Amino acid sequence: MKSGSENRGLSFDRPVASQIYAFIRDAIVSMELLPGQMISETALAEQFGVSRTPVREALIQLANIGFVEVLPQRGTYVSRFSVEKILEARFIREALEVAVVMHLAENVTPEIVQIGEKMIAEQNVAANDDDPHAFQRLDDEFHNTLANFTSYSRVATLIEAEKAHMDRVRKLSLHMTGQYKRLITQHTAIIKAIKAGSPEKAAKAMGVHMKDVYNVLQVIPKEHPEYF
Repeated sequence: MKSGSENRGLSFDRPVASQIYAFIRDAIVSMELLPGQMISETALAEQFGVSRTPVREALIQLANIGFVEVLPQRGTYVSRFSVEKILEARFIREALEVAVVMHLAENVTPEIVQIGEKMIAEQNVAANDDDPHAFQRLDDEFHNTLANFTSYSRVATLIEAEKAHMDRVRKLSLHMTGQYKRLITQHTAIIKAIKAGSPEKAAKAMGVHMKDVYNVLQVIPKEHPEYF
């Protein structure tokens, strides 16, 4: 992680701990901070130009969602991948996201379809550029946008919290042969089902998409056993 609070864009008009939490979480998801890597409160405080208190608060938040592990007398470490937590997150996400797309299919509007198709087009560009960072950001935006279209304020937040355990392994999975195309095909099927006003097809398409993690877990643990 780069040093200097200016580089990290901290705004003292907003809670500093929540901003540091977001920065560290992004560094963990992007694999800038690797599973098993030690995290120093003192070093982070110096990098952000703040006291250790907001850094400690941010790390507590990260520990609560399972992104870091605090070992007494040893320090704080980035959590290794947990297949159990990944599968649990998939299970919960599927329940939520299937409900989301069924709701949207039952209440479809031209705006939902237009924005969904636009985001898929942008994902195609990211895939053609072989830009995993842009692709994953657009993937996140796709799911977040669908959730927000339900008008239920907590849905997107709940999905975001649960998918945390899938984010890092998803990032690694983008290097798998055909993964860009597979995910775009799945997103396209979801939007087509919503556009058709079919809750049943939308549910089936999202279920297939959520179960893609099983394919990922056949590959990533063998390629990166050090992360588990």
